[in-house]
Amino acid sequence: MISSEPNSNQLWRLADASLNRMAEGLRYLEDVCRFVLNDIALNQRLKNIRHEMVISGWEFQKLLVEARDTADDVGTDLEADTNRESSRDLLSAVVANSRRVQEALRSLEETSKIIQLAPDLTYQKIQQSRFDVYTIEKDIIGKLTRQDKMKQMRGLYVVIDTQALKSRSHLQVTRQVIKGGAKVIQLRDKTMDRGPLFIIASEMKTLCAQHGVLFIINDFVDIALAVKADGVHLGQSDIPVSVARKILPIDMLIGCSVTSVKMAKQAQLDGADYIAVSGIYPTNSKNDVKPLGTGLIKRVKKTVNMPLVGIGGIKLKHVAELKKNGVDAIAVISAVLGARSPETAARQLSRIFEEQ
Repeated sequence: MISSEPNSNQLWRLADASLNRMAEGLRYLEDVCRFVLNDIALNQRLKNIRHEMVISGWEFQKLLVEARDTADDVGTDLEADTNRESSRDLLSAVVANSRRVQEALRSLEETSKIIQLAPDLTYQKIQQSRFDVYTIEKDIIGKLTRQDKMKQMRGLYVVIDTQALKSRSHLQVTRQVIKGGAKVIQLRDKTMDRGPLFIIASEMKTLCAQHGVLFIINDFVDIALAVKADGVHLGQSDIPVSVARKILPIDMLIGCSVTSVKMAKQAQLDGADYIAVSGIYPTNSKNDVKPLGTGLIKRVKKTVNMPLVGIGGIKLKHVAELKKNGVDAIAVISAVLGARSPETAARQLSRIFEEQ
């Protein structure tokens, strides 16, 4: 029921302006998610809020339009001044439009306590939408911040596994494979105590940073945080991606190993930045795992829009097939660490991948 208070027309003007600001801001954020991040899930979350908040019933729209008075709006000049701001970067634009949406929703929330906007547009619903936008803003900023790192998830990805090193120096072998063309280095360990592993991780992080190579820690979120790694890689039995996303800084990557399309979808929803399709070919490191082949890569590629890494028994003869099937990077252990010269092996793998 419409309020009979004398100032109801002014309140409808307020609601109209707030809904317009909200819709405009949401549209911009949707476009960023769609065209810049290629993130359909985030785009859909924003679209759902806009559709829920913008009531299309004619009676409701009629009240809004009748109350509109742009010509006599004292705030239009102020808004014009704001539009003459100097150019801003993408992150600033996202923050500005997120604030625009949040402030508009707050205004609507308070207005809805005075007049009934629409039967299903309650202040509780508006409030929940505002809270949702706070979360989505953080997700967008995080993805934009990590976008440059995600673009580096290409080419040769070498896993420096302590057991596979067979007493060789972590740092020395890392230096060799970087010289051979590795673009991503992951430290993987299942045997050492955390103290010595932290020291090794710190040294490897420094070396990778010096050469512009991404440094990823396998499993150990605490060590990744301590050495300020570029990211952490998690398996299905590790801490959940959704929990890690809450713990880690917004600029730290999360990779997730999957063995099915369902797992890949969930990893994307939970906040992973890249997917590793694990166990493609027979491998000595996991004798009990049945090879999945390249068919899964094709299906995952159609399902998620993020860098895709192939891992598991990859050799020189597999590189062309993997690149053809859509992987962005190949992750190897024995193909490099098991070679007489890790540098030469890395160079061969990297060269073939880049030539495809």
